[in-house]
Amino acid sequence: MSEELLAPELATRALERALARGGEFAEVFCEERATLTIGLEETRVERVRTGRERGAGLRVVSGEVTHFAHVDGLAEEDLLAAAEAASSALADGRTEPVPVPAAAAAPGQAIEIPPAEVDDASKAELLRGLDQHARERGSAVSAVIGSYGEERRRVAVANSEGTHATDDRTRVRLGAQAVARRNGEAETGHETLGGHRGFELVAEQAAGVGERAADRALTMLDAGPAPAGTMPVVVGGGFGGVLFHEMTGHGLEADHVQKGASVYEGRIGESVAEPLLTAYDDGRLPNEWGTEGIDDEGTPMQRTAVIEEGQLRSFLYDLLRARKDGVSSTGNGRRESFRHLPIPRMTNTYIAPGDADPEAMISEVKRGFYAVAFAGGQVEPATGDFVFGVSEGYLIEDGRPTRPCKGATLIGNGLEALRAIDAVGSDFEMKTGFCGKGGQSVPVGTGQGHVRIRELTVGGTSL
Repeated sequence: MSEELLAPELATRALERALARGGEFAEVFCEERATLTIGLEETRVERVRTGRERGAGLRVVSGEVTHFAHVDGLAEEDLLAAAEAASSALADGRTEPVPVPAAAAAPGQAIEIPPAEVDDASKAELLRGLDQHARERGSAVSAVIGSYGEERRRVAVANSEGTHATDDRTRVRLGAQAVARRNGEAETGHETLGGHRGFELVAEQAAGVGERAADRALTMLDAGPAPAGTMPVVVGGGFGGVLFHEMTGHGLEADHVQKGASVYEGRIGESVAEPLLTAYDDGRLPNEWGTEGIDDEGTPMQRTAVIEEGQLRSFLYDLLRARKDGVSSTGNGRRESFRHLPIPRMTNTYIAPGDADPEAMISEVKRGFYAVAFAGGQVEPATGDFVFGVSEGYLIEDGRPTRPCKGATLIGNGLEALRAIDAVGSDFEMKTGFCGKGGQSVPVGTGQGHVRIRELTVGGTSL
């Protein structure tokens, strides 16, 4: 995986072919990807899977219509065939592209140990160590499932306006699921670790991943019914950021906004939160899971302030939606693979650190709920209404977390919850995830310190 993916001369010929029958804009996106996943269950390595693919996607934009074709392979005949297919429905006369320059390589991330240079036996041993550390947390831990994944993805993108950029992306991710059983009851705990880094990331921290998964499972064995009603809610740092990602982030993606399907439409410049809250989408955070040098349209990744001191500042744009609004792309044009079109997607989305101490934040709550980790949820961007399941949560009584609770959900509206945030913690942490939208899945980072919501509905079974 070292040769040039897309020579400038070939890119120019493909774009000329794509615009031979008209169109205002054409783009060729080339990709080479190598993956490895290893699974471990009941101390046995059960699944070792490798994958490798090369291909290209060609699109031509004419007015409001996009024509797209993709092809496996990166040979000249492959790219020209895809260009021909993408342009076949047009009949507007030839458009001349700008000649494609030499590629500009995007800034890379620090990779100390390339994962491909580590033998599979060492990776399997890493999972066995994770399993051992999880089981040592308590005799009630009855099962552990571990997973290791790595990916190297090289991309090159060129368009008819003279862009030609490349990026080299390496990611590793480690996951653990632990099951604890006692008196006929079973609970599950999860933990993940990942980043745009090399093998050094998981080699250093594998034990902690297994331990945290086991501790969550053991904690939930002692959980009672969750409270129900409207009350203050403190959301934990790190993975708690998925709440902001879902309830607010998707509504800021420009395709939702332009279709009139976002509660944030027309609110740029408005106060949507207290001045203590600032939030970013930042694709440049060093070594984070959603970090890349360029987006999948060749635009350099950026740090975009979406909310600044409580005011809504920006939506998240790809090239086409940015042009429609007469603004610049924010570097959020992302795609799952060469088989997909780019659409506005988040990268690393987070609430910036505040100045509140997490313990002090909780101590000021007489009775409330502490949501540490989430088990997924749903949000409707057009209204902002959301429902989230809580995988680890605690009752807050007299200013301290007491008993763990199971079966809790958080129910509310994104705008209302945003306005009700009255404290943001200084204990900033990022977590990894995959975000699905439009039939595509891309890696995203979510993060924050502890956040307190003045009032939110908790769905539970204990009144």
